[in-house]
Amino acid sequence: MTTTTTRTPFRGRTGTAHTRVEGREKVTGAARYAGEIPFADLAHGWLVLSTVARGRIRSIETEPVLAMPGVLAVLHHENAPRLNTDYVGLLGKPDPTWAVFQHDRVPHLGWPVALVVAETSEQAREAAEALVVHYDQEPHDIDFSPARTDTVPGEGFVPATTEKGDLEAELAASAFVVDAEYTTPEEHHSMMEPHAATARWDGGRLEVVDSNQGAFWVVGELANLFSLDPASVRVVSEHVGGGFGSKGVRAHQVAAVMAATELQRPVRVVMTRRQMFYLTGYRSPTVQRVRLGADADGRLRALEHHSLSLTSAVHDFVEPSTMPSRVMYDADAHHTAHRLLRLNVPTPTYMRAPGEAPGSFALECAIDELAEKAGLDPIELRLRNEPERGPVSGLPFTSRNLAACFREGARRFGWADRDPRPGVRREGRWLLGTGTAAGSFAAGAGPSTATVTAEADGTFTVRIGAADIGTGARTALTLIAADALEVPPERIRTHIGDSAFGRAMIAGGSQGTRSWAWAVRTAAAELRERLALGADIPPEGITVRSDTTAAVAALAEKERHSYGAQFAEVAVDVTTGEVRVRRMLGIFAAGTIVNPLTARSQLVGGMIWGISMALHEEAVRDAASGGLYGPDLVGYHVPTHADVPLVEADWVDDHDPEDPIGIKGIGEVGIVGTAAAVANAVWHATGVRHRHLPIRPDRVLQAAAEVPHA
Repeated sequence: MTTTTTRTPFRGRTGTAHTRVEGREKVTGAARYAGEIPFADLAHGWLVLSTVARGRIRSIETEPVLAMPGVLAVLHHENAPRLNTDYVGLLGKPDPTWAVFQHDRVPHLGWPVALVVAETSEQAREAAEALVVHYDQEPHDIDFSPARTDTVPGEGFVPATTEKGDLEAELAASAFVVDAEYTTPEEHHSMMEPHAATARWDGGRLEVVDSNQGAFWVVGELANLFSLDPASVRVVSEHVGGGFGSKGVRAHQVAAVMAATELQRPVRVVMTRRQMFYLTGYRSPTVQRVRLGADADGRLRALEHHSLSLTSAVHDFVEPSTMPSRVMYDADAHHTAHRLLRLNVPTPTYMRAPGEAPGSFALECAIDELAEKAGLDPIELRLRNEPERGPVSGLPFTSRNLAACFREGARRFGWADRDPRPGVRREGRWLLGTGTAAGSFAAGAGPSTATVTAEADGTFTVRIGAADIGTGARTALTLIAADALEVPPERIRTHIGDSAFGRAMIAGGSQGTRSWAWAVRTAAAELRERLALGADIPPEGITVRSDTTAAVAALAEKERHSYGAQFAEVAVDVTTGEVRVRRMLGIFAAGTIVNPLTARSQLVGGMIWGISMALHEEAVRDAASGGLYGPDLVGYHVPTHADVPLVEADWVDDHDPEDPIGIKGIGEVGIVGTAAAVANAVWHATGVRHRHLPIRPDRVLQAAAEVPHA
């Protein structure tokens, strides 16, 4: 008689909801963030920022401050360590804004001019506020105007221009033409956790405990700046309370390392909320012109998208707002261009969906206007112009399921019941309308390393230099490892945020989870194969290391994007001009969803940000001083719970065949197209187009009053 043992098939957890593995630590306060980790003999630094928008430092009165209680040092351009800025890092040349205290020039208000170090943060702040800096002030320029003739081509991480076909000829031959200008304001990241870093030297090795979006990246920048061997620098960033693109290398880390070097003791520098508005980057305002031409059937013959953004006088950063037009719709003639204006303002930076967020507002509003002129449903117009390949690159798509997003979204939103005529729905003093828009964001991958260890007690330890900035990446990687090892997630311990774990992709560009998961899965799968051969586990465990550098480099050159269809219903108060978003629905095609629980949170969070972009957020500069009005969370309006309507996010099947797990990115696609959907809904409610964000009550009042039945 033969006995057969049947192995129960392993049921993976990828694709099923799982609570955050670090959730208990966070809600109980056990999770320590960069600014609250204790150090023995800790000193505190306080940055001093310039009060003029352009000029030179004539002198700094340091002696009275050095005599104040607890003050240990005042670092400035005359005594600070010299930095090496002649290198090209991960994201290009270093920004002089964070290569601090190297000269006496002041290019904008809020420029770091000194660091006061004291025994306590209170002493450091008091002394910093007492520090007197004398300037030779010069005229400054913050005039951001499209009429200026001193703009330059916007060469950033994408080409400044793309050009195909005879644009003017195609526009002239078009049955329907849209020519409109759209503007978006300066916007700030406004994450919960402020920027904080503690630097210390330990036996010739530099350690920085920081809040950042990529520990290995920060190591490289600090090593270059201070001419150190990268192997002698360690950066730890275990928990991060939001980043959205701003938490790379900034002035506070560099200043902390300088002070720790001078004092030979740990030094912590934490930015205030007001300092963050000047030192951590922001999204540049944009002025965008979109021209569209379509034939009688609504098919695009011409697409032109030009965008102007600003940058500082010391470093170029381009807001690549024409990116959506380069991937969303094809046309016989297709032109895009970025221009840049250098002003006496801080350097902008990456901010959630850089380029796509402001660019989709302009493009998707223009598409809606074209649909109105052509007498077509806005969804139908978009579907008629779905490209078969990348409109600019000519490359095939790995997958593109935007049409499925629109079909599912229209069904769930009740789009078929919509009266296309604007201004016909009313409830008392409220005009009602609905709108839609499309969105996309690139789904790239970067090389990463990971180790997975089989421990003698039956658990497994994952180590990777990833950064969980609130996305749930730690949990996603736990699930990926568990499935590759065919064990329950409870047997996995995932450690992240330490440069000692090796090179890893930054948490940015919606590339983090895809890149890290690839490395973790590779190491875990190899470890499972070794264990399947009957390997004994010694007390120190069995460790397998992966490196995806070669695999990522071998990826076929294709267009990789996540997509989304956004739907909004708004109510506009004709008495006050208030716009309320009543409900939002987003349907996304974003690859394999590893953890639906945190994925939905990411998408909903992006959509809420898009609503805020449409209705609330706007940083305004004072022409006389060059500074911001209300640079804090009182003056800069982000949404509260009372501002958030019913927001639903879901997805369609969209396995990416080019990825080992099928993953794309979801961190940024949620915001893309949201502002346009809201703006298009406001038009549907009032019959008036709003091409300038935010759609404030004062901007709405006159428009709503002009509607005949209002």
